[in-house]
Amino acid sequence: MKIGILGYGNLGRGVEAAIKKNSDAELVAVYTRRDPSTLTIRTEGVPVKSTAALDTGKEDIDVLIICGGSATDLPVMTPKYAAMYNVIDSFDTHARVPEHFANVDKASKEAGKIGIISCGWDPGMFSLNRVYASAVLPDGQAYTFWGKGVSQGHSDAVRRIEGVRDCRQYTIPVPAALERVRNGENPALTTREKHTRECFVVAEEGADLARIEQEIKTMPNYFSDYDTTVHFIDEAEMKRDHSGLPHGGSVIYSGTSSEGQQHVIEYSLKLDSNPEFTGSVLVAFARAAVRLNSEGVSGAKTVFDIAPAYLSALSGEELRAHLL
Repeated sequence: MKIGILGYGNLGRGVEAAIKKNSDAELVAVYTRRDPSTLTIRTEGVPVKSTAALDTGKEDIDVLIICGGSATDLPVMTPKYAAMYNVIDSFDTHARVPEHFANVDKASKEAGKIGIISCGWDPGMFSLNRVYASAVLPDGQAYTFWGKGVSQGHSDAVRRIEGVRDCRQYTIPVPAALERVRNGENPALTTREKHTRECFVVAEEGADLARIEQEIKTMPNYFSDYDTTVHFIDEAEMKRDHSGLPHGGSVIYSGTSSEGQQHVIEYSLKLDSNPEFTGSVLVAFARAAVRLNSEGVSGAKTVFDIAPAYLSALSGEELRAHLL
């Protein structure tokens, strides 16, 4: 499959790394809003092009993986390019998924293309595990804990605030809440009781720090429902202490099959690199998009709509022989 990457930040580089691990994938081009001559990528012989090349609708790619931010990029980019190409994104603003899906569905159906949205590990792999667990144990409760780790989407949202040069935002589970869920207590937990958020911000010189902190803590869909701590640090400290992008978390589902028969299902991730793992998920779903579109399927899809066999490079015979 011929893959194009739109955007070459942390996630774009993660997708590039994933493509190298998949023998049926080829990186055809990286597209950027920057001056292409200023961008050096890690794959030799692959051109860097302006997004103007994509806008023609004539680029020779099977699927475009869009690596923008959910706050402002993906709501515009994914529907736009779904009208021209098969597309994949990692849109992660949970409250706006229905709206985003509808926009991508309209564009991709009119073009006869596939648009798979909200791929990654949450939404994405965690979403699948919530569905599997609730289908198996309908009398139960799902709990999702993220971190401790750097949230790319939340960090990007803070960087969009005027006066912010850089940010790392850590999502941290509340240990007492995590223990109660693992014990099968089925507690009723508010958003604030499950996680805290911690921001490390490098501000522009002379920026209004009080205003920045207030904008962070009151940002809807990102921080307003959480206890959030904001630290202002310098660039040297950011580079020294916060250069990595680890993350992880757990989906824990507690349910009963009959009176007194309690079951706890847990799926957890511990990731050295959030963008590289997310990029790996995106490439797997890119494979599904190409296969489905070759069968004549069009429109927007989520991870719920994709059969597992479409994600794997293995044939049906191999899957049945070795993984079933």
